[in-house]
Amino acid sequence: MNETNAGGLLTPEEVTAAREVIDRLLGGLGRAILGQDQLLRLAVTCILARGHLLLEGLPGLGKTELVKSLSTLMHLSFRRVQFTPDLLPGDIVGSPILEEQDGTRRLVFHKGPIFANLLLADEINRATPKTQSALLEAMQERRVTVMGETHQLPQPFFVLATQNPIELEGTYPLPEAQLDRFTFKINVEGIGADTLQQIITKRRHGEPPVLEPIVSGDDLAQLFEQVDRVHLPEAVANYIARLVSATHARYEDSPEFVKQFVRFGASPRAAIALANTSRAAALIAGKPNVGFDEVKFVAPSVLSHRIILDYAARMDGWDNISLIRELVQTVPQVGREIPADVRV
Repeated sequence: MNETNAGGLLTPEEVTAAREVIDRLLGGLGRAILGQDQLLRLAVTCILARGHLLLEGLPGLGKTELVKSLSTLMHLSFRRVQFTPDLLPGDIVGSPILEEQDGTRRLVFHKGPIFANLLLADEINRATPKTQSALLEAMQERRVTVMGETHQLPQPFFVLATQNPIELEGTYPLPEAQLDRFTFKINVEGIGADTLQQIITKRRHGEPPVLEPIVSGDDLAQLFEQVDRVHLPEAVANYIARLVSATHARYEDSPEFVKQFVRFGASPRAAIALANTSRAAALIAGKPNVGFDEVKFVAPSVLSHRIILDYAARMDGWDNISLIRELVQTVPQVGREIPADVRV
């Protein structure tokens, strides 16, 4: 990178180089996960924005394979924790164990599986709230505290969690404070007949191809730095602010369906997540600045799990995703109408 441009706007050469690295990553993921192009694009967007990802979908749709493929392609350390009702916080973050050293006994902290670059929290809603809350500090602060002693987590650090929307007996829905820590929540949809045929004919026993690392640590660090330098125009920032504000029923300018069906709107953290992920989406698209299209692309994944609907919404056929998609279509991109005498 040109040192004279450090911290400044991205140059065309930097955007092109970043796009080449990202395309290699998406290409590798596309070999492992067939027929899920938008899912892969959203997952990479979340990673480049240094966010945490919650995947919801039926078993067998490739959620776990996606996380494993990401860790392999980006050469990140990876640990998987299967969340169950009997899982304890110490099983995740680690715990002090009494050991004898030099004739004396003392407590020595043994790190848990959370000390990895990428932690897969499989079926996170099957663990108790106490265990779920063990992730809160780690997800927000990138550190854990045990018996008053703070331990920094490896960098970068991501939590990618999965949950099953069916078989909910014995599960513990994530509280709003926990959900808010996830930058994206993505509903993983099923695949079509053409993709199923590819899996059947090209993969013996359905096994994915063997992947090799294609994004180095230096590549990833540079991509993070470049995402931060993607320009966010004032007009787009204003659109993000108005979009998040419009999720609150108490504002006069909120759409009527929001006033009728939304009990609680999105927090300021949602606006920050929208800005960060829009920057990442712009870089993936090969753009040095954020446009309205990037905001619209990430908005459902950022906002859907950050609003709480009234019971009447379900009765009227609304869910979180459909309401956010309608909101994106309803809120105008420009806050004020352009005067007639300056319109083209």
